[in-house]
Amino acid sequence: MENPNLDSIDRRIVRILQRQADIGQAALAEQVGASPASCWRRIRRLEAAGILGPAVRLVDPGAVGRGLNVFCHIRLKEHNRQIRTEFEHFIESHEEVIECYSMSGEWDYLLRVVVEDMRGYERLLMEHFLIHEAVATSSSSFALKQVKYTTELPV
Repeated sequence: MENPNLDSIDRRIVRILQRQADIGQAALAEQVGASPASCWRRIRRLEAAGILGPAVRLVDPGAVGRGLNVFCHIRLKEHNRQIRTEFEHFIESHEEVIECYSMSGEWDYLLRVVVEDMRGYERLLMEHFLIHEAVATSSSSFALKQVKYTTELPV
């Protein structure tokens, strides 16, 4: 859908909802200086335009036993459309992969993987990723500490 022009109220709504998706309609309206009905219409318009997606709750990976954060580069043996599509479907089927990017440069894909521990990652890498027929090689980097993490985009 075409992206509508965002006015200052739309931008405030987007900024607030990125930080606090569960805010009540009246509180949101008060913070942005609009009526609740106007806020509701604006939110629906922003959703229809694809600017606002579904509201979610963020989970602390360590609190649910997924404390190891790994960045895995993948290089494919071949690059035809069918191989890429099959590999991408394969990656989508692994819940441990929480982000996957098709990349330019030396590597074809960058995966962000969250697992319980090193043994869990080794199992995933050796028994799933590296035996996939499309994969030529991989390289892994392990996050030591999360310095910054946000899902909030500047608007």
